[in-house]
Amino acid sequence: MAIKFILSGIVALAFSILLAPLVISVCKKLKASQSILHYVDKHAQKEGTPTMGGFIFLLAMLVGIFFLMSEQRFSSFFLILVTLSYALLGFLDDFLKVHFHHNEGLKPYQKIIGQFGLALIVALYIYFSGRTSLNFFGLTFDIGLFIIPLVILVLLATTNSVNLTDGLDGLAGGVSFVYLLIFGIILTLATNVEMNNLALVTFSLCGGLLGFLVVNSYPAKIFMGDTGSLALGGFIGTLAVLTGLELILPIMGVMFVLSALSDIIQVLHYKRTKKRVFLMAPLHHHFEQKGVHENRIVVVYIVITTVMCLGVLGVYLAVGF
Repeated sequence: MAIKFILSGIVALAFSILLAPLVISVCKKLKASQSILHYVDKHAQKEGTPTMGGFIFLLAMLVGIFFLMSEQRFSSFFLILVTLSYALLGFLDDFLKVHFHHNEGLKPYQKIIGQFGLALIVALYIYFSGRTSLNFFGLTFDIGLFIIPLVILVLLATTNSVNLTDGLDGLAGGVSFVYLLIFGIILTLATNVEMNNLALVTFSLCGGLLGFLVVNSYPAKIFMGDTGSLALGGFIGTLAVLTGLELILPIMGVMFVLSALSDIIQVLHYKRTKKRVFLMAPLHHHFEQKGVHENRIVVVYIVITTVMCLGVLGVYLAVGF
């Protein structure tokens, strides 16, 4: 089975690298470029960079798993379907930004309605499939009907957190790659075919992300856009709830959590006092405003994510899945 995992990642990586120049060329011809917010002055030079690059790693993921999936695969197909649904929601947002040449796509309430609707579908699927227990370092907790609001909360939090983290070249992609790579390894500790199939999809997405980072690392030749960030958030959140590993998500994805918390703290504090806690939110923009180069910020985020993920992996290796 290990050969399948490696092969799916390699196939997705190769396809992603080959596909990237084509997607960049098409986006340039269609003038599908990113508009930069006027108050992000340090990013002014990025104006006009192609967007919707999420298609690169999403298509690569599909190619990577096409011939390698085992027979018991409904959960994997469901994961892929949900991911592509979030990608469609993100694409609508990106399309409106590109079409009207500004940085405002879907209205916030429209995004939330779409995210909530998809999260509700996932929650109902989880509940009626009988998966109502949580796994936390080998301990299991059955929460029954409360799994529904928990799944909705996890998906809303994860999709928005990953979306907020997508603010520097290679940041969301790099952090997500490390998170998913270690999460996939944790899934291989399980002995059933369903978990192995989910691991296969995860390693395939890792390969696609790695290829995407070739063109998305500083200076980015293309951004993933909401097409990619919402798809990544949807994938990460849905993978966690399908496997019962919701409780380790905020530990392994601590940098996603910090992005969301910093934004929430900034907004709430400003509304109350008209003063800012951070120079700019989310947190990575605060460091950027302090004069830290975005490459250094990206590396630090990836290193912290790696340490946290390896810590969680170490515990699961010790106690079992």
